[in-house]
Amino acid sequence: MNKRLWLVPALLQAVAALACAVPSLPGSDGALFKDDFSNSESGWGTGSDSTSAVEYVNGELAVQVFETGWIIWSTANEPTLSNVHIEVTAKNVGGGLGTPFGIICNYQDQNNFYYFAINSAGDYAIAKTVPGSEDIFLTNDNLWDESSDIADSAASYRIGADCANGTLTLYVDGKQIASVADSTYTTGDVGVFAWTEQDDTAQANFDDFIVTAVK
Repeated sequence: MNKRLWLVPALLQAVAALACAVPSLPGSDGALFKDDFSNSESGWGTGSDSTSAVEYVNGELAVQVFETGWIIWSTANEPTLSNVHIEVTAKNVGGGLGTPFGIICNYQDQNNFYYFAINSAGDYAIAKTVPGSEDIFLTNDNLWDESSDIADSAASYRIGADCANGTLTLYVDGKQIASVADSTYTTGDVGVFAWTEQDDTAQANFDDFIVTAVK
């Protein structure tokens, strides 16, 4: 179940942009980075082709996938972040219950980063990409796991992730879901993704993205 194609169109590489003011988010004091996606020039990678689209839509960042087996992401153009806590509100608006979506951290390039995935059926995984090999799920012996703390078919999920001091921790709606140790990647960019693991199409919308420091 953790096998998939890594087909990432060049259009989704992060697009450089001038820094711009972003309205304050709730609980955002001391944030290293924050975005409520109200400004379509805030710097995230966007674009579209026959397989995918990433767009600012009505104050959210919408990540759409149009073919089975693709994972599509966009990053925030903050390439030197380390020891951080990330949060984002995510909505599954165009896929099945099993459509994975979530957070990326310590992004080096398309073959080197961590990701925190959940779906609307209550499944989750903390994983890392490995160049020249299949991705490794660091939770549950390289398999998806299920948590009763992830609500089925919720209208939205507040996903959190710690990428700090060699520990990776996943939170959903304020509850800790899983934590693992891995120090392969210690710094890098942050982002969001949607994945058509077994579905024909997927869409996840993201809002109120915030990064704070973990000491």
